[in-house]
Parts: sequence; C-alpha cells; structure tokens
Amino acid sequence: MNQNPEALSPILDVNDLHFAHSGEPAIAAGWSASIGAGVTLLYGDTGSGKSTLLRVMAGRLPAEGRLSLAGTRLDHDPEVYRRNVFFCDPENDAYDNVTPVECTASLNADDAGFSESRWRSCIEGFALTPHLDKRMHMLSTGSKRKVWLAAALASGRALTLLDEPTGGLDAASTRFLWHMLAGLAEQSGRAIVVASGARIDSVPLSASIELPLHST
Repeated sequence: MNQNPEALSPILDVNDLHFAHSGEPAIAAGWSASIGAGVTLLYGDTGSGKSTLLRVMAGRLPAEGRLSLAGTRLDHDPEVYRRNVFFCDPENDAYDNVTPVECTASLNADDAGFSESRWRSCIEGFALTPHLDKRMHMLSTGSKRKVWLAAALASGRALTLLDEPTGGLDAASTRFLWHMLAGLAEQSGRAIVVASGARIDSVPLSASIELPLHST
C-alpha cells in the first residue's frame, strides 16, 4: 500500500485481515492497513477479489481480523459501523421498483451529512433529470449506476465504497465522476475507496492498494 505521508488520520483501520473463498487462494492474508481521508484506489485484475473486499469493508461479508471505522469496531457495534458506510452493490436489484429519488432517500436514510445541493449537482452532471420519475428497472445499466453514484457522492458517511464506478458510463459522465471525486479528495473526515481494474490518473489519490493482500 503506497500512502501519501501527508494523509490525514486513519478513518478505517484494518488489522490482521484474512479472507478466502472456499478452495481458492486468499484475497487477504494477515493484511493490516490504515485508510485515511481522501480517495484510495483498490486495484486488481478482474477476478482478483475487489468486489469481495469491498463487501468485507462494508461489514456485509464476515472475515477474520478486526475492522474499525471512525472509532467503531465492527465486531463490537456492527449496526453503528454499517451505518457509517455508503455501499451499493452494483448487482443489487432491491431498488428496481422505486424511483431514483426514492432509491436515494433509502440509501441515505439516517445520513445527517447528506448534501442535497451536491446530489442535485450530480443529477445535473450525470444528466439524470429526465429519469427521476421512472422506476429503476426502466433505466439502463449506466443510468442505474449514475443514480447510485449521485447518492454516493452526496453522502456524508465516513466511508464510501465504489465498485468499478465507470462501468456502463458514457465519456461525459466519466469525466464528471472524476471531477467530483477530485473535489472530494480534499474533504476531511471522509474516506472514499474506489475499486478499479484500471489505474486512475484523473483524481489525486491518498493511497493505492493492490490485490492480493498480504501481511506488511
């Protein structure tokens, strides 16, 4: 893990993490890290385990080791931990029968730091205004991702996890995403982890993590 020495105090602490699917090589083997504010790249080839690791960080997939987010340990208070994470699985179909507005309200429930103004900027930047009254199942894959990205970028939670965020996006929306992330990279008190199979050179990174993960 290559980390900017000027990064702020850790927001997510990972200690001695072990995870492997049954019969497969370990994705993490005794891995420890401190992830601070800003944008961290989680880099790896297709099938390397990026999505799995995001689910572990989100507290949705059990693993050996200890995770602490903004001072809360997952094993001590899982509800508080998960409430401080924004993560929407791209394979999630739970929101198919609601509108983008209703989806956003559900994803950001109990998020006191949610920014309505930033969300509206994202709706405009991702060209989502014509789709706000439609049901999510009526949207293309790219438009669904834009809805989730708008909610993520407007989140005020301590940890935001983005899984291959450019998947299905047009060029203009990709540029807008990088623009927004570049602005959020300087925001204190918030860590954003972007899982990607490609290097990112459009956003200032606080750190870069490459899979598979081993003890350091």
